[in-house]
Amino acid sequence: MGFGKYNPEIIEKKWQKAWTDTGAFHVETDTSCPKYYVLEMFPYPSGKIHMGHVRNYSISDVVARYKRMKGFNVLHPMGWDAFGLPAENAAIKNKTHPAEWTYANIDDMRTQLSRLGYSYDWRREMATCHPGYYKWEQQFFLDFLKKDLIYRKKSPVNWCETCNTVLANEQVEDGLCWRCDTQVEQKELSQWFMRITDYAEELLESLNKLEGGWPERVLTMQRNWIGKSIGAELDFEVAETSDTISVFTTRPDTLYGATFMSLAAEHPMVEKLIAGKPEADKVREFVAKVSNMDRIVRSGDDLEKEGVFTGSYCINPLNGAKMPIYVANFVLMGYGTGAVMAVPAHDQRDFDFAKKYNLPMQIVIQPEGETLSLEGMTGAFTSPGRLINSGEFDNMPNVDAKGAIVEYLGKSGKGKKSINYRLRDWNISRQRFWGSPIPVIYCDECGIVPVPEKDLPIVLPEDAIMNEDGRSPLPQMDSFINTTCPKCGKPAKRETDTMDTFVESSWYFLRYTDARKEDGAFNRDALDYWLPVDQYIGGIEHAILHLLYARFFTKALRDEGYTGLDEPFANLLTQGMVLKDGAKMSKSKGNVVDPNAMIAKYGADATRLFILFASPPEKDLEWSDQGLEGASRFLNRIWRLAEELEGSISPVGPCASPNGITLPSEAKNLRRKEHETVSRANRDMENKFQFNTVIAATMELVNEMYSLKDTLLKSDGGKFALSSAFSTVLTVLAPITPHLCEELWGIMGYEGSIVAAAWPEYDESALVTDELLIIVQVNGKMRAKLSVPSSASKDEIEKEALAHENVVKNIEGKTVRKVIVVPGKLVNIVAN
Repeated sequence: MGFGKYNPEIIEKKWQKAWTDTGAFHVETDTSCPKYYVLEMFPYPSGKIHMGHVRNYSISDVVARYKRMKGFNVLHPMGWDAFGLPAENAAIKNKTHPAEWTYANIDDMRTQLSRLGYSYDWRREMATCHPGYYKWEQQFFLDFLKKDLIYRKKSPVNWCETCNTVLANEQVEDGLCWRCDTQVEQKELSQWFMRITDYAEELLESLNKLEGGWPERVLTMQRNWIGKSIGAELDFEVAETSDTISVFTTRPDTLYGATFMSLAAEHPMVEKLIAGKPEADKVREFVAKVSNMDRIVRSGDDLEKEGVFTGSYCINPLNGAKMPIYVANFVLMGYGTGAVMAVPAHDQRDFDFAKKYNLPMQIVIQPEGETLSLEGMTGAFTSPGRLINSGEFDNMPNVDAKGAIVEYLGKSGKGKKSINYRLRDWNISRQRFWGSPIPVIYCDECGIVPVPEKDLPIVLPEDAIMNEDGRSPLPQMDSFINTTCPKCGKPAKRETDTMDTFVESSWYFLRYTDARKEDGAFNRDALDYWLPVDQYIGGIEHAILHLLYARFFTKALRDEGYTGLDEPFANLLTQGMVLKDGAKMSKSKGNVVDPNAMIAKYGADATRLFILFASPPEKDLEWSDQGLEGASRFLNRIWRLAEELEGSISPVGPCASPNGITLPSEAKNLRRKEHETVSRANRDMENKFQFNTVIAATMELVNEMYSLKDTLLKSDGGKFALSSAFSTVLTVLAPITPHLCEELWGIMGYEGSIVAAAWPEYDESALVTDELLIIVQVNGKMRAKLSVPSSASKDEIEKEALAHENVVKNIEGKTVRKVIVVPGKLVNIVAN
């Protein structure tokens, strides 16, 4: 009886329901079984999945299903990164509450993801906007506040006027807000910070533990962002005052070459330096201009260097030279001390600045075997050499002079060794509504008072009415803001800032291990069993923001006694983008492909197959309608093969042993191909998840079955080989195209779900061939094919080749000059 037409919609819905009804992917802590925790970066609930989602989640689903077949207890959860500006802005636009908009989108996206057949344990689903989740985030805030890991201070911040909120440095891209592309301004505000810098050294050092598991590119990006610099802190006296300005430098060897000083516009000494000076107004005008520039732009190499003289001077602590003090646009308070000793002959930024403002230069390092001159210099000399014009340090290699000069200055109290980091503390305050409320109270009598733990969570009000201009409604809501002080009982005010949404995504992977726990943030036994995450999957765009914060949070929670974990993610895969017509898919480019439409037309299995076959996971993928059609044709081909073999194949198991069954030569060839396929699949699944080559190997096996089936169906041994090979096709493809494989698994007569089937194991002996196919060439042209025993000697192969009927015909009347035998491959006969 025929199967009828392959109908992916019917089959996929059938098996999705079956998996749900049976709890096929439910998982519990089981210390008797090896665990595997696979996780993709959870999505923001926009309401509509895109092809980037499909690729990311298809990759992780294959890993989860494969590891389950390999005998692991697999945790594969899903949840929603649900707070943030997009939901709030959409709610304002649609005149609704962000919660209503967000939860409706979550329902839509859950349905869409379920349609793709992903093997999630949906019992662990969570949304970060649910009070049952952010209650514990508020608890962590209080824990960190007690430990002084969180503090409040006034600080210049990145302000987006359109979004009406502060942005972290990492959220400013080319001077624009990462969400709305508005030009970012600088504002002075009181903000809450986490002391991520307290962990700078550990964050840097423990990157070494991740080598081999994380992409080198990501490790480099994190190292550069943390930006450790080993140098010295030097004190420069301000001329004619008792003040000093501290400078951090990695080049104390060039101190004799310092000819002026550059300060950041925000440096606290600026006003004092210009007080009563004729340059004051000009400096203030420059400071106002520079303070509103993006800090990342200011630190760029391509920035045009600009500055203004303060009217004050400082004294070089080594040679006593009087140096003018400038305010410069390329100096930042966020690095070092916000003051730079300018050595124009040996620093390119200082060189450009000195040339522009006609400031003096002094060469203090000469290259070996050369003589530099100021007249001949077109740029700063930054290579190693020996000191000149440096007093008692002359002729010393500049590398050795670094320590010697710092030691010399240390004796007079004018310098000391110092380590500096580029990393700044994490500003977590946001002036928007849709985020976790910060659990503190402001009291006129008691100051800043933490909310008592028994009063957590501080819940966002459900009756909030959103302001059209994006301002948070919380400061205007008396029902929210007015409270009593927990210490003195007098009237007080709640904090109206909410936390940066990156706080939520910094610990969600921990909560998944016991997502419904109500009497604590975590179940320590579950944490100890499941963590670290064995395989984390997400985009390279999160290499700094999310991954650095998650690493910091893991260490901070460890030090609070919540976990014993040092690093959250043992292995990281950064998948490539999905492109169309050579560009990233976007509505503005008009090149978006709707996954829902593709699933409706071709099915989830075909969509998954194409997106996994078209490119290795870490590379960008070029979308192709023809490629998706090809994936669909391949699945139809498997369906037709099953139909043609119906009644002739049986559930003997994948890579089954013949156990006394006589196999004809064609069956041996198919069996060898089957075991080669599994051997390749094992290697490529384990080696960076090269699913494309796994699929290619399976396609070859299907082709082999088609070419041999008519012959093999004539014998019991042939039917056995076909049964085993088809079982292998289904088990190898089961993680990739699970619905089709489930359906055909049952049709073959297997009991139970293929989800519970074991990954096939190949037999080394099956890879050894009994016979070899030898090509015979005469004068470079193929004239025959020989099938010879694999044990045949060179002489035996040569004798059989020369005796072949077609070879005899082609050398007739000629003299055989040479016979070259390449064992296992060919015979080349030269005759004339």
